[in-house]
Amino acid sequence: MTITTLLVANRGEIACRIFRTCRDLGITTVAVYSDADADALHVREADLAVRLPGAAPADTYLRGDLVVAAARAAGADAVHPGYGFLSENAAFAAAVQDAGLVWVGPPVKAIELMASKTRAKELMAGAGVPLLAPVDPATAGEDDLPLLLKAASGGGGRGMRIVRELASLPGELLAAAAEAASAFGDGEVFAEPYVERGRHVEVQVMADAHDTVWALGTRDCSLQRRHQKVIEEAPAPGLDEALRTRLHEAAVAAARAVGYRGAGTVEFLVSAEGRPYFLEMNTRLQVEHAVTEAVFGLDLVALQLRVAEGEPLPAPEPPQPSGHAVEARLYAEDPARDWQPQTGALLTLEVPEGPGLRLDTGYTGGDTIGVHYDPMIAKVIAHAPTRTAAVRLLARALERARIHGPVTNRDLLVRSLRHPDFAAARLDTGFYDRHLVDLTAPAAGRDPSTAALAATLAEAVRGPEAVRGAEAVRGPEAVRGAEALRPTRPAAPAPARFGAWRNVPSQSQRKRYRSEPDGTEHEVAYRTPRTGIPEPYETPGTRVLTATPSHVTLEVNGVTRHFAISTHADRVHVDAADASYTFTALPRFTDPATHTAPGSLLAPMPGTVVRLAEGLAAGGTVEAGQPLIWLEAMKMEHRILAPASGTLTALHAAPGHQVEVGALLAVVQEDPAATTPVPRPVPEETA
Repeated sequence: MTITTLLVANRGEIACRIFRTCRDLGITTVAVYSDADADALHVREADLAVRLPGAAPADTYLRGDLVVAAARAAGADAVHPGYGFLSENAAFAAAVQDAGLVWVGPPVKAIELMASKTRAKELMAGAGVPLLAPVDPATAGEDDLPLLLKAASGGGGRGMRIVRELASLPGELLAAAAEAASAFGDGEVFAEPYVERGRHVEVQVMADAHDTVWALGTRDCSLQRRHQKVIEEAPAPGLDEALRTRLHEAAVAAARAVGYRGAGTVEFLVSAEGRPYFLEMNTRLQVEHAVTEAVFGLDLVALQLRVAEGEPLPAPEPPQPSGHAVEARLYAEDPARDWQPQTGALLTLEVPEGPGLRLDTGYTGGDTIGVHYDPMIAKVIAHAPTRTAAVRLLARALERARIHGPVTNRDLLVRSLRHPDFAAARLDTGFYDRHLVDLTAPAAGRDPSTAALAATLAEAVRGPEAVRGAEAVRGPEAVRGAEALRPTRPAAPAPARFGAWRNVPSQSQRKRYRSEPDGTEHEVAYRTPRTGIPEPYETPGTRVLTATPSHVTLEVNGVTRHFAISTHADRVHVDAADASYTFTALPRFTDPATHTAPGSLLAPMPGTVVRLAEGLAAGGTVEAGQPLIWLEAMKMEHRILAPASGTLTALHAAPGHQVEVGALLAVVQEDPAATTPVPRPVPEETA
């Protein structure tokens, strides 16, 4: 059957990526969208769109009946599930086929067989795929430690616990089972040995209905936070040819064992000694599929559609790989604050274009990152002849990107790619456990003070006394050279008067900024002489070459530096050649109303209060570090901890309440006699 109209049962980046292939193939595209996604990029890019009433995933993208009805209403003849949501749901795949639609995915039976990790491992053992020996938690002893507890259904790190002490095993089993039941509706948990410093290596497979199975090389996905991938690359570096061959053969055996068709991924854990162990098979397209596409010169979505139409793969053997590809996931999150997800307006998203670079995203500048879905903004992919060249290209592209709005993990990605362990391919899943503190510490070479000066000069030019001069300058493309960029000399304005105080522009002025997100304050002194060109007042070694409302060029200790300036309300974004800065402009005089009482617990993100500590009430006592309130936002549960031991003097949160960032949740009055330190809060993934 030839597919003419395809509905993508997903949202965001993956929906946009599938639509791109459909446009190339002449296939009409259909989007589905929740109320929260009414103006999302994937909706704007689709030929047709169908609303799924509601905002929460459980009411929209996880409602298979609504998605099938949407496909019928739009006249689609096929459904592609993307990844996440219903992509590995056998009942949904069956419902699509029962409705007479083409399912762009593997057979229902293959999804069922691989849906349970415990059953999948039994099947793989029979196919000769290498496995870790399971451990019965009821009889586990000290020699079995450390153990890894995992949910039998689902993935993404949910329901996963590492147990290093036998005494904690019963409690961790209960917690893992409860989390698994909440996330996947199945509380089954199993245990296996935890492999210290293991690598996460996977093999992309593609199979058709004509007995052809391709093993499309390896990928390394070891850099993870909360058991979720951050940086991926192909091929996996540092594997000898014998190990690569064994992984390829095991992946093909796994696919043949379940009669697989379409795109899938067989995941392995590779020990420090080079022994591979089967983890699971993802019966769908992977987030990181782009690195395989780059290395093999293939469009995996196009191949998925070809196989779904019943056509064979183009050849018995896959094409030869070429070069190396690396992908970084750009998230709206703050790694320095336990990976807190961030929300709000994405004001600017500009990633450099060029040979070897690719951007997959579900957002453009002006879109809003909401609370309901995964915080991934985009994937940036680099492909080059060698690993070193690909890593360097990707790091530089991320460094030069202009990303204004919520805090992101961009700086972490750049510093990860340039870390000596990553450069030397010393990779394992504990990378961030060891290096996160260093990777999120203030970076050497950053110069926020000079960036704040550039922001101040741009604002001074933008001011009313320079409007006529600035009108002649429309950015660096309009004119070249310092003299050409000088504003024309304005008429001398009358000094503004406020009672007995006179603001004389030619005198020294001061501007205060707060760096985001670290909170460091900077004060800049400048003056605007009669030339109309603002100049630093207390910054020796710095000279202004050009200054416009959007671009400032400074000579700092003999080195010329360029700064692009964007202002949105009280936020100023400064992009330099080697770093980006965000500042909040501060008032000259502090407003007492902005102060919060000591011990105030504020919402770190917009979200929903899902529960309170048992018995929590105003007037009660709390211990330092005690979890008091649980917030859920963007698939993550965040615990609000007591900042000190003392008395809860106020409680404003209740289950079900929707709160904005900064909302006052509770107040704890510290007991001066208590000295218990407060541990860092730990976010937890939810469904």
